[in-house]
Amino acid sequence: MKGRVIALDQIGGRDAAALIVDGVLLDIVVDPAGEAPLPGAILRGIVDRPMKGQGGVFVKLPGGQSGFLRQVSGLAPGQPVLVQLSGAAEPGKALPVTTRLLFKGRYAIITPGAPGRNISRRIRDEDMRNALESLAEAGMEGAPADLGLILRSACAEADEADIADDILAMRDLSVAVLSDIEGGPELLVDGASAHETAWRDWTDPAPDDVAEGEGAFEAHGVEELIDALLSPRVPLPGGAHMYVEPTRALVAVDVNTGNDTTPAASLKANIAAARDLPRQLRLRGLGGQVVVDFAPMPKKDRAVLDQVLRAAFKGESSETSLSGWTNLGLYELVRKRDRLPLAELLGVRE
Repeated sequence: MKGRVIALDQIGGRDAAALIVDGVLLDIVVDPAGEAPLPGAILRGIVDRPMKGQGGVFVKLPGGQSGFLRQVSGLAPGQPVLVQLSGAAEPGKALPVTTRLLFKGRYAIITPGAPGRNISRRIRDEDMRNALESLAEAGMEGAPADLGLILRSACAEADEADIADDILAMRDLSVAVLSDIEGGPELLVDGASAHETAWRDWTDPAPDDVAEGEGAFEAHGVEELIDALLSPRVPLPGGAHMYVEPTRALVAVDVNTGNDTTPAASLKANIAAARDLPRQLRLRGLGGQVVVDFAPMPKKDRAVLDQVLRAAFKGESSETSLSGWTNLGLYELVRKRDRLPLAELLGVRE
């Protein structure tokens, strides 16, 4: 099906959302099982013991869970601290948390400790930017001086009243949470569920169709697309393919040309793999260290592949560091673990 489609359904009794553009699955979110806080949740924790040599401290979280905060200065054991769950952790490891809180709405993001009024660069119309600046100033009037505001690109198609309401809601929520520092470990604001994430983050640009309820995934072929993600083999144009295989230490990616034996086969396969790699990592929920064994090619072609990789990862929301080539001819990158692996969420063993 052509166009931009958001499908909202359930998998195993848990909410799930899929974003499909022209028949290609661009993103999928599945709520985890259990009562663990969702990524983006804001919690009050208690500083525990520092980890010498690792540049951080453990933080006691609600439910007996433990978080790891990469910050030591200004913190003392037993001190309450507000933190936000910044990603997912492997079983048995502490949850990654940060003190850089974000209160994220559909149109507005409040940034405590980062004052200023900012408007998405994707909005270029000067008249619209001027109107949004006025809304921002009005919405933040009387707010604490250290609260910043970002107006998202979705504001370009939104009603001014809706934007103003979102600014006010996020501002009031941030003020209430920031003042709730005393007490023991507690969940203050849960993260967005799969369906909430879809409505908040995927509706810009506006979808051509939003399918909700039981059968939405089946109607748009999402189940088959998910099955493909559970296989390590990823077909590429021209008969090439790559394997994406997570291990405990890293994610290994192997690129093969298939039956193509022409002189340009390796470069074509490698470019196709580089372009699809960000999507595959995002959909599979894979992060950490990623090592790519591209198909053999002359060293002079590496510059071309470097450009393709930088362009491919440029629009990714997850922090990614492209480290480059090793002496053995492998390519290394590091991607933030911002979600649980899809196979783990679905209860499938790797």
